[in-house]
Amino acid sequence: MKEIDTRENYSNALNVIAQGTQLEGSIITSGDCRIDGVVKGNLTSKAKVIIGRSGKVEGNVNCANIEIEGTIQAESLNVAELVSLKSTANVIGNIITGKIAIEPGAEFSGNCKMKNQRPANPTPSPAQQPQNR
Repeated sequence: MKEIDTRENYSNALNVIAQGTQLEGSIITSGDCRIDGVVKGNLTSKAKVIIGRSGKVEGNVNCANIEIEGTIQAESLNVAELVSLKSTANVIGNIITGKIAIEPGAEFSGNCKMKNQRPANPTPSPAQQPQNR
């Protein structure tokens, strides 16, 4: 008799907190996550997070990418790749990311630290070094 694997791969699943929903507690997911309601707690995703226009997060966020149209109040946003602040975004907190894009009209209050994608002072190759004559 063939054994059936009942485990499913949810890494491509979209998690949604709908408008009108309030969640208190932390969210940990390997899939994408869209917040149109209110989350009071930390949010961790190995994928993309979208904070919709009506969405609000009161807690730290760790993810691969984030698109913000709503509000985030956090001590820190730690984003591996790209933070995208849309024109309706309101972010209070410190951001650590590889890249950031901010549309006109977006509000951001805090510090932003860019992760090094390349060395700050690359050592010139021997061919690029000036020759003393």
